[in-house]
Amino acid sequence: MDSAGEVNDGKITLEGFSVAARAFADKWKRHNLLFPPWSWVSLINRTLLKKEEGYLSLEKIFILTSLEESAEEESLDVTADWSEKEEADDHTVLVQNVEDEAHYYDYHIVYSASYMVPMLYFRGYSSDGKPLTLDVIKKDLPSSSVSLLLESKWNFITQEEHPYLNRPWFKLHPCGTEEWIKLLSESSSSDGCQIPIELYLVSWFSVVGQVVGLKIPLEMLT
Repeated sequence: MDSAGEVNDGKITLEGFSVAARAFADKWKRHNLLFPPWSWVSLINRTLLKKEEGYLSLEKIFILTSLEESAEEESLDVTADWSEKEEADDHTVLVQNVEDEAHYYDYHIVYSASYMVPMLYFRGYSSDGKPLTLDVIKKDLPSSSVSLLLESKWNFITQEEHPYLNRPWFKLHPCGTEEWIKLLSESSSSDGCQIPIELYLVSWFSVVGQVVGLKIPLEMLT
């Protein structure tokens, strides 16, 4: 678990998650300008009143999928609802026509008290609010993400009730997170299996984000 600002066994405490979440959101905002920022949603923990609880939220990410588009031509773009970055690069400006279908995605990074690691919850829905099935979601993902789901023993998607919203969301199961976080920290640290708390979620999302088609800039890893 985390101590003295470092994680040494792949697990993280609730307090450490809060610190790591804010550091991740700050780095994302500074280095990933083509996307809206992650926001921290504070919650009241009725059993641990002295402990801060919450989760990170990135919502209304807009993916425009051409119905005639091949798997090799898939693309992911940012929702037009995000007004703060209207002057971003041209490829984030979307024009919808009758041959295109708009899908929206919400992503939440939630702390798992049982596994003591973060979990990624997500859901997709069409412009009329209808939830997307997992088969449709996989068609929206880049082919590399689909391959990762098929090949990796650590990344698989399940559906369950969101721990705070009480509605069905998809999630990447966290059963192997502790193990690959340890492997990741061992390969990137000269001091052994240790990773600074401020980089914990960044390192975690560098792997998990690829599964759902969200990559982080390399600058976030420093």
